[in-house]
Amino acid sequence: MTTEVPGAPATAADIAAAVASHKVSAAAVVKAALGRIGMRNPAFNAFVTMTAERALARAWEIDNEIARGVTPGPLAGVPFAVKNLYDVAGLPTLAGSRINASARPASADAVVVRRLEEAGAILVGTTGMGEYAYDFTGKNSHYGPTRNPHDTERLTGGSSGGSAAAVAGGLVPLALGSDTNGSIRVPASLCGVFGLKPTFGRLPRRGTFPFVASLDHVGPFARTARDLALTYDAMQGFDADDPACVDRAVEPATPSLNRGLGGLRLAVASGDFVAGGTAESGEALARAAAVLGITLRVEIPEAARARAAASVITAAEGGALHFERLRARAAEFDPNTRDRFFAGALTPAAWVNRAQRFRQRYRRQIAKLFESVDIILAPTTPVSAPRLDQASVLSAGIDVPVGRVLGLYAQPLSFIGLPVASVPIAGFDMPIGIQVIGRPWEEASVIAVAAELERRGVAAAPVAGSGTTFWSQ
Repeated sequence: MTTEVPGAPATAADIAAAVASHKVSAAAVVKAALGRIGMRNPAFNAFVTMTAERALARAWEIDNEIARGVTPGPLAGVPFAVKNLYDVAGLPTLAGSRINASARPASADAVVVRRLEEAGAILVGTTGMGEYAYDFTGKNSHYGPTRNPHDTERLTGGSSGGSAAAVAGGLVPLALGSDTNGSIRVPASLCGVFGLKPTFGRLPRRGTFPFVASLDHVGPFARTARDLALTYDAMQGFDADDPACVDRAVEPATPSLNRGLGGLRLAVASGDFVAGGTAESGEALARAAAVLGITLRVEIPEAARARAAASVITAAEGGALHFERLRARAAEFDPNTRDRFFAGALTPAAWVNRAQRFRQRYRRQIAKLFESVDIILAPTTPVSAPRLDQASVLSAGIDVPVGRVLGLYAQPLSFIGLPVASVPIAGFDMPIGIQVIGRPWEEASVIAVAAELERRGVAAAPVAGSGTTFWSQ
């Protein structure tokens, strides 16, 4: 049995096919991934905790099952990582904090982690994040910043920066993050990978540490649209023990990968969804629109108010969640996170009520907009990755703090729970992405458009600085 396959860096689909066809063992894949992480992670600081013994044990189980003629799952032998707000049996769920390091270890894996392993994927570790997910930069005062694999002097974005860096740097082909206000899409854009925020309530969150219960989503990172679809499909399914999970039939995205645009009505966002961006963000959107032949422009209304309302809800819910920790252990918080949680805990109830009323109205406005279109393209971030030491970014002629500007185009969409993929657009010195925005529950259409952009050569997610396969060392 060989431990090396020639060609481009392996995707999850490549690895699963090779494992299933006996070209490589799952154990060899995992050993190579662990070796690769050991060599490259010090430069990126993507991983916080490794699960090497567990991973090797599971790999040997998969190899034994295949030897007995058992049909492996669609992700057989594929290494993956999870943001450290996901429960992993035997580990404390850090959520990027120092306080949680003393918590009792999780007794079971998060639901979606278990489902990925049931599909054959193998967990190799947990990744870094902004403290308690209240972050757009990827910095963390307790565990250090994650560094962008395309330029380690630049940010990954946050708060799922470790997961995005792990995929972009070729440490694993798949990783999981969470998205409350853009925390999957922002790092996907800055690190140059695909990222999916499904419809609110589509994937179960049970077994993840919360941030804002009414806004939190879970979702995957990958280097291809196919891998994104495979991972998303493996996680689908109703969870009766998760009050946010909606009881809907599983709707696989993988069959949509080769359908093309299939009569979808496509439009490009205008107004606030392009204002304040750099030339690169505008050019990325223009390239995608041109290759798909999109001429229709639509304005997503009241985006600025949606951002403001989302910020109020985020602050209030986050502050309430952490209030007792703030009272008892304030000195152990990252100072920036602590101050924002304190401010959130003091948010007037009248402001929150007003923001929630606007949220309902805004959801109806966007539903009306989607009566005439199926998919809207917009930039993911207004800029490519800022430097680690950069305090502000010039946006619309104004210096804006980095942490505030990165979520400019992402936050209004989390606010109403739409399915959105961030797609990396090729041809820039530093990565930058666009958002493919769909109607609720239409992830398959979102992924189909991402796949079409990839097929036409405008979207690509190369491993940073590497031409080797995931199972070669």
